[in-house]
Parts: sequence; structure tokens; C-alpha cells
Amino acid sequence: MSYKIREIQEAEYSLLEDFIYLAIYVPEGKERPPREITKTPEQQVYIRDFGKGKNEYGFVAVTEEEEVVGAVWGRIMHDFGHIDDQTPSLALSIREGHRGKGLGTALLNAFIEKLRQEGFSYVSLSVQKSNPALRLYQRLGFEQVGTTMGETEEEIIMRRPLQ
Repeated sequence: MSYKIREIQEAEYSLLEDFIYLAIYVPEGKERPPREITKTPEQQVYIRDFGKGKNEYGFVAVTEEEEVVGAVWGRIMHDFGHIDDQTPSLALSIREGHRGKGLGTALLNAFIEKLRQEGFSYVSLSVQKSNPALRLYQRLGFEQVGTTMGETEEEIIMRRPLQ
């Protein structure tokens, strides 16, 4: 199957609720939280009113049939990966069955290039140390700069320079 990476379209913003739910890392043997978790303020910060503000960017991975199977999006927000008000935070999610095919790398590279073109110096994210995506982020130049909200050392904040 071949995929295409492109900027997210306004008609697709509603899909971000599905993708933020899929972005929640669930360790093997643990139960996925109820879908209502996407309604909490901690999750809504990623999706509420996306596309209505300044400096909000997103890309999707689509199949030949135009099915959206992956997304990366972000903005400057007070989320788990927040560093400062000059650094956008991102969220990345790939639907099961489409993981391990390079889509995360392709989406992140498109997102990073867009932020670089827009003149940002850094991008940040949060990830659990046990999440396999951590290796992807490290491979693409993200480095740990702290723990999220000082709550636990399991969830870390990572930052990548863009210049």
C-alpha cells in the first residue's frame, strides 16, 4: 500500500479527536481508557478549536483511497509537552495496521520542515519512556529536557532544535 503525506484539510479537523485517542499510549497488558477521556481538558487542549488560531499546523498520511490513517499536528499550547510560549508542541498518531511503515517519520519530517519554514527554533512533545515511539523521536533528534508537569519520571518532555 502506498501513502501520501499532505497538509491536513479543514474538513479533517474533526478526525483529530480520533487521533488523540489513538495517541494515548497503553502499555501491553493494560486496558485502554474509555473514549470519554478525549473530553478531558488535558486531551482537549490538543484538539479544541484547532485551525482557528495562529501558528497551528498539521499533516496527515492518506491511503490511495484518501483514507486518513495518520496525523501529526501541533501549536503553542499548555499541554504535557509545553516548554514555553515560543515552542509549539505536537501530537502524533498512526492507526493500527499502518504502523511500522515509516508514516511517523514522514509525518514528523513534514511537520518539522513546516515549523522550520515558519521560523520556529524548537518543537516539543511528551512521551512515556516505555512507548516504542520514543526511539523514533530520538532518531529524529529529539532530546529529553524534563518530565511532564513534574508528576512522574515515566512521562518525559522532549525537544528538537529546528535550525
